[in-house]
Amino acid sequence: METWEWIAIAAAAAVALLVLIALGMALQRRRRRSHLKETFGPEYDHAVSASGKRDAEKRLVSVEQEHDDLHIRSLPNTTRDRYLDEWRQAESRFVSDPTDAVRAADRIVLRVLEERGYPTDGDLDTRTAHVAADYPEAVSRYRHAHDMVAEADQSTESLRKAMVDLRVVFEELLERERVTV
Repeated sequence: METWEWIAIAAAAAVALLVLIALGMALQRRRRRSHLKETFGPEYDHAVSASGKRDAEKRLVSVEQEHDDLHIRSLPNTTRDRYLDEWRQAESRFVSDPTDAVRAADRIVLRVLEERGYPTDGDLDTRTAHVAADYPEAVSRYRHAHDMVAEADQSTESLRKAMVDLRVVFEELLERERVTV
């Protein structure tokens, strides 16, 4: 074989290798994206819409790694019962002072998160991302409740919706604890 034939074969092999590497990387990205969507549910879409696919995926991978290092624990029955009593008290105040009741409900959810081992000192996006790793469907309700409370008018209907959303999150955290090892 002549030299130019060897060069053509080597170039074709190099191009084939590059194509295979590119396909492998695309497949890996697709798997990672699918995993993140499955793990974080609607929070994945929220993160992508807020910061773009690349940055969102990078942040969610980081959150997932941090989340794996957390020590999420179940609540003892006495603690769970105490939170249920506090929740009933917050709900009973809704008729007379809806704003205070929703704030109390939010504080209860935050305390449950903290006691279970979720980070609560970060911003709302970080907190919701950690919760989404275990409760992907409840997080959109948690975020919606915060949006309702932040509305300028804070109508009774907005506060009622926030209370309902917080109750869903609260019940998820107490009743359907998913502790991953």
